[in-house]
Amino acid sequence: VQLQASGGGLVQAGGSLRLSCAASGSIFRINDMGWYRQAPGKQRELVAVATSGGSTNYADSVKGRFTISRDNAKNTVYLQMNSVKPEDAAVYYCNAEIKLQLYQRPNTYWGQGTLVTVSS
Repeated sequence: VQLQASGGGLVQAGGSLRLSCAASGSIFRINDMGWYRQAPGKQRELVAVATSGGSTNYADSVKGRFTISRDNAKNTVYLQMNSVKPEDAAVYYCNAEIKLQLYQRPNTYWGQGTLVTVSS
């Protein structure tokens, strides 16, 4: 199983960016899919998560600005980032809780990270 993240880059403060993360491989079911970020010198933190049932949760720092969504047919999770702030600059990682077979416990998989740089 692989998670391939894309969409990072340079964005001006106040601008928008859309991240994508596609899971591939022999997948039975994907439970939660989410985005984390890690800024230099800081710990990795949760940005947003979307459950298989359609619920979403956000870090307080991004509520009202970021939107997480999923395309379950494509095993893909998106993060729409609007009104981006300098403090949003970080490496963004996607993750997913994935079951490979019906009677197996799910495992957590991580994407390779995509860098978001914000110019002020």
